[in-house]
Amino acid sequence: MASQKMKTPKDSDKYSVLLPTYNERENLPLIVWLLVKYFSESGNKYEIIIIDDGSPDGTQDIAEHLQKIYGSDIILLRPRKKKLGLGTAYIHGMQHASGNFIIIMDADLSHHPKFIPQFIRKQKESGYDIVSGTRYSGIGGVYGWDLRRKLISRGANFITQVLLRPGTSDLTGSFRLYKKEVLQKLIEKCVSKGYVFQMEMIVRAKQLGYSVGEVPISFVDRVYGESKLGGNEIVSFLKGLMTLFATT
Repeated sequence: MASQKMKTPKDSDKYSVLLPTYNERENLPLIVWLLVKYFSESGNKYEIIIIDDGSPDGTQDIAEHLQKIYGSDIILLRPRKKKLGLGTAYIHGMQHASGNFIIIMDADLSHHPKFIPQFIRKQKESGYDIVSGTRYSGIGGVYGWDLRRKLISRGANFITQVLLRPGTSDLTGSFRLYKKEVLQKLIEKCVSKGYVFQMEMIVRAKQLGYSVGEVPISFVDRVYGESKLGGNEIVSFLKGLMTLFATT
């Protein structure tokens, strides 16, 4: 009787990358190419789910072209008619994900896909529920920001550390790997829909006893397009922070 080959974790695991987009036509082709490159080199199974929120710059047209190049098994298009918030974009994308791990990241090239293999190795080493990229530990850093942006980011991270004590060095980052079932449970608990969503996810993870590992990353400011961070987002962040402080 022939022996049956045992399925290794690398054979069975699949990674679904969620890419929310809004006006990213210049960045999308390169970020997708880099994702395909690093996943192909690592040999891990993957899919890229593009969630475009009705971009007026033709981002969806670019996404459709990329799907023709790489195939509908690699590129999944799950657009929405208008901007509905970052948190809801992840919820929407996860509903269509077939992987048992979910990777969330920005599509503007500020998060380099070269770090994803490190995320995967880190998760496998200790079985972490979440692996988060950190700009504020080890060799991590931020490049291309002016002093104002650095002060806002550092200040926001410092305030959240003091008030919420999350046990992670970069609470406001948005480059992470989740076990799918963990992400689903966290989303059920979270109430934030915008940029505060990232912060709340880690706070709720701590509440529920999930393990979080960190990988130092280099965060590079976008080359093309405009930053989505404005006054409204800052006010929303502060309101969300106080809500979390009062309810956790």
